[in-house]
Amino acid sequence: MLADLELATPKVWGRKIKSVFFGGGTPSLFAPASIDKILSQVRALTPLEYDAEITLEANPGTVDTANFTGYKQAGVNRLSLGIQSFNADYLKSLGRIHDDKQAIFAAELALTTFERVNFDVMYALPNQTLADALQDAKQAVALNPDHLSFYHLTLEPNTPFYHTPPSLPDDDASAEMQIEIEAFLAQHGYEHYETSAFSKKGKQAQHNLNYWQFGDYLGIGAGAHSKLSYHDKITRETRPKHPKTYMEQVQLGRPVEREWMISQDELGFEFMMNALRLIDGVPLNLFQQRTGLSLHTLDAAIKKAQSKGLLTVQHDRMQPTLLGQRFLNELLELFLN
Repeated sequence: MLADLELATPKVWGRKIKSVFFGGGTPSLFAPASIDKILSQVRALTPLEYDAEITLEANPGTVDTANFTGYKQAGVNRLSLGIQSFNADYLKSLGRIHDDKQAIFAAELALTTFERVNFDVMYALPNQTLADALQDAKQAVALNPDHLSFYHLTLEPNTPFYHTPPSLPDDDASAEMQIEIEAFLAQHGYEHYETSAFSKKGKQAQHNLNYWQFGDYLGIGAGAHSKLSYHDKITRETRPKHPKTYMEQVQLGRPVEREWMISQDELGFEFMMNALRLIDGVPLNLFQQRTGLSLHTLDAAIKKAQSKGLLTVQHDRMQPTLLGQRFLNELLELFLN
């Protein structure tokens, strides 16, 4: 990873680094010394801002008190904990390696160690009831982290659930869970600022906000993705998913598996796919800043979205309506070329 970083940094010379994110997977399997080594090299090779948000994802099943202290000493100032549920039965059905007691222990340890903490929680789990989904929300709020992410369970390809689907709540039941959870979190001071993200005032995830505002990012490691803007193009690049292949390619000095330019025809959809996840939307001029294109190129799609009640454009800002938030895929489809 250090060699990969060294090969990649010429692409971002001079750019200030505002956040570092260790994830996905389970980077908490790394020893603190390894995290420290990587962050030291980031500081040596890039202008990492002194108050940069540095997040590490952790699995409650791999939590260790000494490691948490070590991560903090290395410079990690935000921990994102993959709780998923506080209910032992649902955790077992999801195949998680931790149980409810480990979830609580990890959450409390994170909150006493790090200044900023996020919990990832899922709803619409196999055979889950509305009452149980709300109980997870209540337990999360009782612990009082500054950030919460609530995700609808999705069946990803090449997973056991995808090949043998469990009994899941239907769309109406899932929608009711979403509405009730959002209302409960709002009552307890959590601002709903992105499709699945809620935070205390001023505690939004800066790293993720950069994604949603179509900002640039450099991805290092197996399976990592990058999006980088230059004066004449915007590119994406990927690295090999398989760790062994990735390490072999780095040794050859070729960590990037694929690099391509985002075409002008695709830029509108790519921008909206991120920006319209933000509940308050984005300034109208951000589109031109990020893509180099005039917003007028999307006039037809914007007018159609407005006519369907999915989007509002006013006061120099564009944002999804409540209906647009609920039917985000339908809204985004309007921007497909």
